[in-house]
Amino acid sequence: MGMFMDRVRWLGLMLVLTLGVLAAPVLAQDAKEGAAQRTEEEEEIYAHPVSVDGQELFKVRGSSALPATDRAAHVAKRIIEVAEKSDDRKVFMEIRPGELGLNIYADGELVSVTTQADSDFEEFDLEILTQLQLEAIERAINTYRTSRTDEAFTANAITAAVWTLVFAGYCALFLFCRKLFPNWVAGLARQRTRGVGQATGDVLKSDAIASVVRFAVRGLFNLVLLVGFYYYLSLVLLSFPQTKLFAQILIQYVTDPVISVLKAFVSYLPNLLTIAVLAFLARALLKTIRLFFENLEAGVIKWSNFEKEWIWPTYNLIQITVILMTMVICFPYVPGAKSAAFQGLTIFLGVVLSLGSNTVVANALAGLFVLYKRSMRVGDRIRVGEHYGDVIEIKLMETYIKSIKNELISIPNSTLISSEVLNYSSKIDGRGLLLHSTVGIGYEEPREKIEAMLIEASRRTSGLKKNPPPFVLMEGLGDFGINYQINAFTTRGSSLPLLRSQLHKNIVDVFNENKVAIMTPAYEGDTEDPKVAPAIWEGELAPNSRAGDTSGDAKDKKD
Repeated sequence: MGMFMDRVRWLGLMLVLTLGVLAAPVLAQDAKEGAAQRTEEEEEIYAHPVSVDGQELFKVRGSSALPATDRAAHVAKRIIEVAEKSDDRKVFMEIRPGELGLNIYADGELVSVTTQADSDFEEFDLEILTQLQLEAIERAINTYRTSRTDEAFTANAITAAVWTLVFAGYCALFLFCRKLFPNWVAGLARQRTRGVGQATGDVLKSDAIASVVRFAVRGLFNLVLLVGFYYYLSLVLLSFPQTKLFAQILIQYVTDPVISVLKAFVSYLPNLLTIAVLAFLARALLKTIRLFFENLEAGVIKWSNFEKEWIWPTYNLIQITVILMTMVICFPYVPGAKSAAFQGLTIFLGVVLSLGSNTVVANALAGLFVLYKRSMRVGDRIRVGEHYGDVIEIKLMETYIKSIKNELISIPNSTLISSEVLNYSSKIDGRGLLLHSTVGIGYEEPREKIEAMLIEASRRTSGLKKNPPPFVLMEGLGDFGINYQINAFTTRGSSLPLLRSQLHKNIVDVFNENKVAIMTPAYEGDTEDPKVAPAIWEGELAPNSRAGDTSGDAKDKKD
């Protein structure tokens, strides 16, 4: 059906109709097989074997008035009654016609009636089936009488005694091995695990491991002894016809399931071989693919436009795909794959996974986009919302960044896809990032003076580029002052907080040296002198008060 469904998905409605036409004979065949199976079950309900001393002779049909179990029990009871009445080794058998069919007599007594329903069930002619049942009854009576003679009892007792001697020898050998073998295995385990105790600081001692191994081996020996006793008891009970039925019941409860499992395993060997071959091919393919990616990482193989960060995530995706395809191909060869219980379990697991893995799948898909769209790499400094730091690992479900405060932050990949990501390490046009800061100055200060002071502050800040030169923007005319914005380029995107701090320090120093007050962000009242700037400022900036102090530059260089 999986193959048909794939064709339906790819070919559309026309193939759906064709599939329905082609599937009709198959459905009819399934219905026919189901009806045949129900017929067999009904026949088993209305038929029951006649058994004497645990030996099945033949099956008889029942009816609503006389169920098959009751009829089989009556026939078996009559056969036993005839067998117990005489010790004669010869049984006189006779077939006589009756009202319900052909009657079978043994030593003159009616033991069974073969009906037309029995003939139809066995698919034999009535006369032939009656003759076969007569011979089966005759053998059962002779076997019953022979097995209960004094000679047979003596032989059976000897057989039981032989089995008892064999079991006694088995127990003696078993007890001898049980006393020595567990200690030997425990000593071997102690020697092998002595290094484990030393490596773990005696947290896991070799003596404890040896004790566990000794206990496990003794438990295995006890199980073997129990199995031996079970089969010894069954063989002894089989030696006597009076207890043969109980022995068969004991053997049926254990041996029959074991034999069924062994038969199922043998019949499953071709499928197991197919799965082993498919697994071997998949493993060989994965080894080849891994070797390719290892050579790609080492630079032996060149692949243009293939990032180094993509190597192992791509290999992991291919590995998962190969494993899933192998599992799908091997699925029809798994025992019980076509059973209703197994199919119901797989459907249930599919529903649970589909309901509980929405977030997981979203993060996994987002991880693929983050990995392959090249928006960031390991080592880049980024900002995601309030988080700011360096990318240290990009995984399928989440991305780890280390903040400037040395904090490890885990961000789900779905958040990276749905949020704005600022990358301070990426190169766009080669000029670098534009660091900027805004100050508010009163209207009485000359614009040229303020611009000169801001450019001087940027010049004093190490790490800001001189070319392209910094520039000042008049960002806005406020209620109490003008907002000036200094802009300077830098290639040190990973040091933006430090550069911004140094720039602010230099702005404060330059403004203090030139007796200019920074009014941002508040203003309370006018001073005595009006705040009106001269038309043209022709003065000069005050000398650098920190010209002789090189500690700041040295510190900047060190940073």
